Amino acid sequence: MDTTSLTGKETAAALNADTERRVGALTEKSAAPRLVLVVANDDPASGWYVKSLRRAAQRLGIDCDTVDLGADAAADTIRAELARLSADAAVDAVMLQTPLPSGVELNDVSVAIAAAKDVDGVSPLSLGLLGAGLPGFPPATAEAVVALAKHHDIPLAGRHVAIVGRSNVVGKPLAQLMLAENATVTVCHSRTADLPAVTAAADVVVAAVGRARLITGAHVREGAVVFDVGTNEGPDGGIVGDVDPESVRGKAAALSPVPGGVGPVTTALLMRHVVLAAEAARSA
Repeated sequence: MDTTSLTGKETAAALNADTERRVGALTEKSAAPRLVLVVANDDPASGWYVKSLRRAAQRLGIDCDTVDLGADAAADTIRAELARLSADAAVDAVMLQTPLPSGVELNDVSVAIAAAKDVDGVSPLSLGLLGAGLPGFPPATAEAVVALAKHHDIPLAGRHVAIVGRSNVVGKPLAQLMLAENATVTVCHSRTADLPAVTAAADVVVAAVGRARLITGAHVREGAVVFDVGTNEGPDGGIVGDVDPESVRGKAAALSPVPGGVGPVTTALLMRHVVLAAEAARSA
């Protein structure tokens, strides 16, 4: 069986084209949308990601600033800054970068981000809105899986989707998004008994556990669709996913590559969320 590559380049390009058009309309009427990235670490990977977000914003005409609180910032300091930015009418969107300083919990500080500006959907309130089916911003990585499936005409309604991973960033919110698409969802995790048997029964498998090449051909039934959300450091220093692609190719009907699959769509959706936040703020 030929395995189709579910690349995200075209999906991201379509999203970005519409986002750029909407940015232009907002800028002409008032001012460019403004995103502020809050950083409290000295992690090289986080630094690279912040730079990539700033470049993406610049290409689309979005103003993007960074507030660096330092790698030893206290929880109170981070919360206060997030609250300040949330109250600032000149700021449309706020993102808190991870990892956070030792002893600082994401849920404890992200609660200070106003839901209307929480464009990466990380706060407990945003996750609660998603779970209740109310308007809000879902985590962009989880949303990217659904967007990628739709772009490639992968049906979700009535399908059995197995999600490997239960994080608040991908696994749990993706389960809610898949339920909204009328899929039947199984969320797998470290305590799941006989993981290959569970995932091999699914029509769609999403690998989002953060373990390099955990998912192999044994985890996938013939003709299934596989989305790889993993970004792990490989033996040569490059990025590898949670799926062993060589083991899955020829068995799965389709597989999203790493890199080049979910990643570009995630960034495009984050920028889209910034514009949506700005549009809502300026129409209020």
